[in-house]
Amino acid sequence: MTAAAPPTNHTDSQRFLAAIELTECEAEVFDCAFEVIPQYVPWPKAYGGDAVAQAAAAAIATVGNDRELHALHSSFLRPVTIGEPVRYEVELLRDGRGYSTRHVRGYQAGKAVFLTTASFQVPEAGPVSAPTMPVVTQPEELPSAASYLAGRGGADSAAGDYWSSGRSFDMRHIPGPLYLEVDGASAQHEGVWIRAFEALPDDPRTQQLAFAYVCDYTILEPSLRALGLHWSTPGLVTASLDHSMWFHAPARADEWVLYAQERAGVQSGRGLNIGRFFSRDGTLIATVAQEGMIRTP
Repeated sequence: MTAAAPPTNHTDSQRFLAAIELTECEAEVFDCAFEVIPQYVPWPKAYGGDAVAQAAAAAIATVGNDRELHALHSSFLRPVTIGEPVRYEVELLRDGRGYSTRHVRGYQAGKAVFLTTASFQVPEAGPVSAPTMPVVTQPEELPSAASYLAGRGGADSAAGDYWSSGRSFDMRHIPGPLYLEVDGASAQHEGVWIRAFEALPDDPRTQQLAFAYVCDYTILEPSLRALGLHWSTPGLVTASLDHSMWFHAPARADEWVLYAQERAGVQSGRGLNIGRFFSRDGTLIATVAQEGMIRTP
């Protein structure tokens, strides 16, 4: 397993690949178990997408190649410490002719930190209907995180290094990012073009896990916009609470995809947001719903 380490300022995808590198271990609670190391972030606790992708990877490792992951329903229970292993215990709930169900629970230092229910389906033919991809500025016309931050003097901090090159993915915001200020005011909708910094393995399951991994980086931002907050707001504390994700079509995460996001409600220190991944030709790839805690002094 790969230990957590500060970013090297290399625009590669090794952090994501290390995050999903499972090591099978002895199960203590359910049917089988895997260990994995949460990856570096310049904050006290691990990135939430680590847990989503790692739990999904553990569930995927227990089903046959005839079926595909189509849904995840998850809860973040406790903060995860970076660099210390998490053990994902998988319960084999059901294997039917068309569907399989897995329950996955993550443990760190003897405490449950994350849980998810994963559903798999044997693919079948059927009619297709999906939302239309919004018309937005193309990624080539937008600045990368590195160029955006360099132009504002924000690339020299640990956070700036991480946003620029430590997340394995190039992310380009519409109307603008929330790194140092609310660029784009309180718009209800935002878009983020996303692409892995380098080619990922052709394995469709790895490509799918990349979407599960990257989905948590920006999904809270529509709610932050409503409150006039950005990631550098003094005293801001956020945390992912619960998360659902549905997969509609296979796609490559090392090609440009649009993550179209909108807020569904902000109240009681919580924000609910909806996100949809579209391939560049307009195909709906996945849908995300996530609620997060938002606290300010």
